[in-house]
Amino acid sequence: SHLRRHQPATMAEEAAAPLLHGLPDEIVVWEILIRLDPKSLLRCRAVRRAWRCATSARRFLLAHHARQPTLPIVFGDRYRNILALDHRASADAQLHTIARLDEDFMLEASCDGLLLLSKFDHIVGFRTYLSVCNPATSQHASLRPLSGFDILGMYPHSPTGEYRLLLQRMNYMDSSEYQIGFYVFGLGSNEAPRYIGCSETKLALAFFNVPVRLRDSLHWYPLEYRTESDHLEYEEESKLVVTVFDTIAESFRQMRAPLVSTNSSIFKVDDMLGICNCNQALEIVDIWVLQDYQSEVWDLKYRIELRLDELTKLRGELEGLDGDGNWSLTAASGDGDVLLLVSFSHWSFGHWLFYVDTDGELVASFQDLYACKHRFKQTLVPHDLFTTLEGHAVGASPLI
Repeated sequence: SHLRRHQPATMAEEAAAPLLHGLPDEIVVWEILIRLDPKSLLRCRAVRRAWRCATSARRFLLAHHARQPTLPIVFGDRYRNILALDHRASADAQLHTIARLDEDFMLEASCDGLLLLSKFDHIVGFRTYLSVCNPATSQHASLRPLSGFDILGMYPHSPTGEYRLLLQRMNYMDSSEYQIGFYVFGLGSNEAPRYIGCSETKLALAFFNVPVRLRDSLHWYPLEYRTESDHLEYEEESKLVVTVFDTIAESFRQMRAPLVSTNSSIFKVDDMLGICNCNQALEIVDIWVLQDYQSEVWDLKYRIELRLDELTKLRGELEGLDGDGNWSLTAASGDGDVLLLVSFSHWSFGHWLFYVDTDGELVASFQDLYACKHRFKQTLVPHDLFTTLEGHAVGASPLI
């Protein structure tokens, strides 16, 4: 008898074959493939056409995105290297690169795996470049620079499925075309930013930090306000509130805040709001959590004493030198854990980043890294905006 020569499987034969011999397709897709990180999942697509089809379905990609951790973003190489800090990984794998940039860019916003990058001309004081990119798929598209607007946040508008930017127009800008207040701009839109009003004059003159997105709303705490003497200052501590922007109604409201000092920042603790507050000496850190969003009642979950030899040593070495250095602290959360990121910078000592747990113990330290309040959650979900925007490209600048 003649040996039958091996022939490539036809599309029909491959479609009928199981994804993995000996296992039901449901198990392969929803118990194995869905657990892969985005980079590994992209490699798997090249193995078989059936694997590519199974892992390209929108239902699968949305579920895969939901499983990805939300990680703190840190910067290296003068802000040209955007990294994520994964506290669950082994010590030598806690940092991994999200994106490498070919120039110095400012990270304006991070939302659902999308990064909003900009460049400023500091001489004229305006934004000259704005782009959106998905580092996981290397997609990138240019946007109109939106000069004269501050970008307060990026969010998905659930009624339309459109990604939008919340913008602010301040009084010191040229108001001949746009009035003072807040605007909404749809990514990929050819329309001008849409004015949504100004709920109060004081809010229109506030300076916003990085928001926390939860329950279809953006949350800020605390806000700084410009005074008549052109200085920035906080409200009295007894008057501090959480400022909320409802991304469906596209309107502002306020929530009760815990009675803490202004040396605070807001963050997300799993599916709850958290506020991290530290004393001026950076020795005691309180973590407040909003257990019940509707009742607006805050609970003190952690009181952390920072007794770190590394911090004490740095403080000691700074004595007698020019300047005390710049200390800052932010909190992040993942898998129920809370981690503190203590940043330090000084012209003589450079930049240090300390990762501390809720027992006040040092877990890791990094040199020449800068912490920020943005968070990143990888996605392979396709976004229509990349195909509709002019200047769409894959693997193009600013991504290396």
